[in-house]
Amino acid sequence: MLLALLLALTGCREVRVQTLARGDTTAPGGNAIVVVRTDAALRHLGIRAAVNYRSEFGVVLLMGPHDRTGYRQIIESIRATASQVRVVAFERAPANGGEPTADYRTYTLWIVPNTVYRRGIAVNVVTPDGSPVTHTTLP
Repeated sequence: MLLALLLALTGCREVRVQTLARGDTTAPGGNAIVVVRTDAALRHLGIRAAVNYRSEFGVVLLMGPHDRTGYRQIIESIRATASQVRVVAFERAPANGGEPTADYRTYTLWIVPNTVYRRGIAVNVVTPDGSPVTHTTLP
């Protein structure tokens, strides 16, 4: 009986996901959601951040590329079930149209505890109207 109660309480626990960084990167490519487990993988994306990989991992949402300054990501919501994570996100264009620049992508880096990592979970990013942006499956 105690074991059943413990399992029920574990299923109800809230997982704290921290937004660690937002910004721009010149790493080439398009929209992507990337799981990072090493500093080298994070540096490959052109992002520097302190992540304790022994107890957590990073998830990076990359959007773009853009050739005008001023784009930024807006994250409306993150919802998780036992089989998928759904992120509702979009980019806001600069009000003044921005200035010409070299291609870049915007990013948001989340830090997630290793205890919630489940191989095979689908991570889907969609716009507020439900249009797909990108997706991945946790390896």
